Order: sequence, then C-alpha cells, then structure tokens
Amino acid sequence: MTRFLKTAALAAALALGGLVSAPAFAGEMNVTIVAGHPPVFRWVKHANQTFIPAVNKALEGTGTTINWSEQYGGSLAKVGDELEAVEEGLAEIGLVASLFDPAKLAVQNVTYFTPFVSSDSTFISGLMDKMQTENADMRASWEENGLVYLGGAIGIDDYLLMTTFPVNAISDLEGKKIGAPGPAVNWLKGTGAVGVSGNLTTYYNELKTGVYDGVIVFASAALPGKLYEVAPYITKVGFGAQYAGGLAANKDWFEGLDPVVQKALRDAAEVDRVAYQQDLDASVTKFLGIMQANGATITEVDEAFRKQWAFGMDNVARLWAEKLDSEGKNGTAVLKTYMETMRAAGATPVRNWDQE
Repeated sequence: MTRFLKTAALAAALALGGLVSAPAFAGEMNVTIVAGHPPVFRWVKHANQTFIPAVNKALEGTGTTINWSEQYGGSLAKVGDELEAVEEGLAEIGLVASLFDPAKLAVQNVTYFTPFVSSDSTFISGLMDKMQTENADMRASWEENGLVYLGGAIGIDDYLLMTTFPVNAISDLEGKKIGAPGPAVNWLKGTGAVGVSGNLTTYYNELKTGVYDGVIVFASAALPGKLYEVAPYITKVGFGAQYAGGLAANKDWFEGLDPVVQKALRDAAEVDRVAYQQDLDASVTKFLGIMQANGATITEVDEAFRKQWAFGMDNVARLWAEKLDSEGKNGTAVLKTYMETMRAAGATPVRNWDQE
C-alpha cells in the first residue's frame, strides 16, 4: 500500500483533490499510530506492548506485514489533536482522547458528566466499548469525523483530588485553583473552587509553580507523573471511574483494508482493552501505597461529604444532555441508556442524574 502522506499540507491536498489511497491487501504496509500522551501513561504503553504485537501475531501467515511508526508524546499530535491527525491522514490509527475533543465527540463524554456513579473502571470501559458500536449516536460521532472506532477503551480509575493543602471540608476549596481534565471542571461547581481546564502533561509544573493549588486526577497516572511530590494531600472523594477514549482508525483507510487486516485490528483492540484493564486494576492500590510511602497523606471522605459535594453541583448531566438534544445528538437518550445500564449492573449512584 502507498504510505499515507505525512504532512498537513499534503493531507489537505488529499482531501481537496479527492485523491484516494490504494486499497491495502496482502503485502507490506506502513502504518502510523499516534498518541498525544507519552508512553509513561498506561494506555500508550499498551499500544506499544499489547496492541501492536497482537496485530502482528494475528497477521502471521496471511502474507501481510506492517511496518509501524509510533508517534507518541506530542511528536505528531498534542493531547486532544489525535482525532484530527487521524482524520486528515497524518496517522492511520490513533489513541483518540474523546475527553479532550468534547465538541466532536460529545456523546462519548457521558461518563464525565455523570460523576459519583461507579468506581468500577473495568465495567465502565467494557460498557463504553460496546456502546461505541451498538449505540447509533456514538457510532455516528466517529463516522462524522472520518473515523472508525476499533475498541481498546481507555478506562480511568476512580478520580482523586490532589492538593497542596489538606482538605477536611468542602469549604477548604474556597478560592483555590484546581486543574481538571475537560468536562471534569464541572465537578468543581458549587465548591467555591476555581476550576481550570488542564491535562496530565502539564500538571506537575503547574502545581510546582503555583498555577494550580490542586488537580483532579487518578492514582494510576498520579504516580508515574510524580504528582505526589508537588501535591502531597490526596483526598479520595469518589468521583468515579471514567471512559476517556480509545483506538480509532482513519475511515477511508480502514475501509480499503483486506477484511483479514480489519479483523486483526479490531481483535487486537479488544486484547489491548483487557490487558490494559487488568494492569490498571492491579496497580491502583499499589500506586496509592507507593505515594503514601513517599510522603503523601491519603484521606477518604465519608458519605455525607460525598453527598454534599454531589448535590451541591448543578445537574451537569441534564444540562449537557439538553444541549446535545438541541443539536440533534440525542443526549438525553444516551444519558438514560448509560445510567440505566449502570444501575442494572449494580451501581448505586450518589445522584441519579437522569431522573431529576
């Protein structure tokens, strides 16, 4: 297969000129995979250690081999720009962070508008992987942007509050600047804190220099990011586990592939999700222990604190769903499906966002 053109200018020419890459059948293929985060983060590590080897293994004996170009850590696309890199053909496959592309992948962010629902990231990632293909609205979001969702859900463990100061009451947050990823900024409404949109690649320096007084983050990233060094107070609020994106391919490229290669990519994405989640589940408690051993102070709030926080917020889920409804994206239906599925699986939300 002729390699996809790798500059933005040529990609634009491809789109405007109506050029089409030759179909990819048996033979040698060049494939670029992109991620905005560096390999120190688990989902990127598994792209290298699990997804790619699984694809290669599945293609053994088929006559097709892939030469991989792995572009991580902003080398080709920054966090939140992965979708555009894949859409434009700068990469064939991307770890697309729906969390940081809320305009184009709005319905994919349902978990971030429904905090305090469940800390079970294994279940949430499996459910959201399934919804990407079975739910028409979620499937359409990918297709409208020229992508095909492969799988490999990036499940995120229960979010924590990490601060430079102790948190004993919600009033302690008054006037404090707290960094949070994308829609999670909404979780701070009603607390008195000043929410600032940010991401893992900048948290350490922003905490160290006083730009932030704290961040909303998860244990499995906080340890490799060494955030405990600059925000040693860890408060387990119970914000819940989340879905932050997954593996997606350029639609035109993917549809031109031999079905054997298509299946290899989809199957490998599922292998990646399972391996990633097992790795994640085994690490969370261990990582909290390591941070504590390195000087962090860990506290867990009680149910009264958790309810005060949850019910002190606007119903961000309803507002989000109504906004999407007005745009023709069936936000209310997606919210209802997600919440009902979670409750049916045994989740006991602190607040039933869809029923108010």
